[in-house]
Amino acid sequence: MGEDRDGAFTEWAQRTAQQLRGTAYLLCGDWHTADDVVQDALVRVYERWHRIRPEAATSYARRVVATAAVDRSRRPWRREVPSEVLPDRPSGAPDDGPDYDVVSALAELPARQRAVLVLRFFDDLSVDDTARVLGITPGTVKSSTSRGLDRLRELMRTPVLAGLDEEKP
Repeated sequence: MGEDRDGAFTEWAQRTAQQLRGTAYLLCGDWHTADDVVQDALVRVYERWHRIRPEAATSYARRVVATAAVDRSRRPWRREVPSEVLPDRPSGAPDDGPDYDVVSALAELPARQRAVLVLRFFDDLSVDDTARVLGITPGTVKSSTSRGLDRLRELMRTPVLAGLDEEKP
């Protein structure tokens, strides 16, 4: 019986880990932290595997990843930002302006807004599913989505026109 449990978990984890890692990266903005978050999530899912319905395992894991990422963002040492590449010029050098990409812009958002946007648009969850994963109301998901997209537009300094015509009447 334990072998069946381990086999089912291993099969599920192999199918799901990369998707969870991508979600965690967008939530954390750092691959190393994302790997830690996913590893912690997989451990928690494994510990509860016998109680989780197979069709709910991914949703539960996604919730664990989102919660862990939000919790990590609240820690005081979070203010340190690791960098894989050192800057080519001294910090006082003139700059052509911010060169944001989506991941950098997401990192600037409050943790809940970031979690909502990642779950809604990267994981393609509905408002209700996002609310369930994060343990918040659908209204909070909608307002966090609106505020988060507004802030992303500011940070990226380009309009985000998802499904909208560029010219208004």
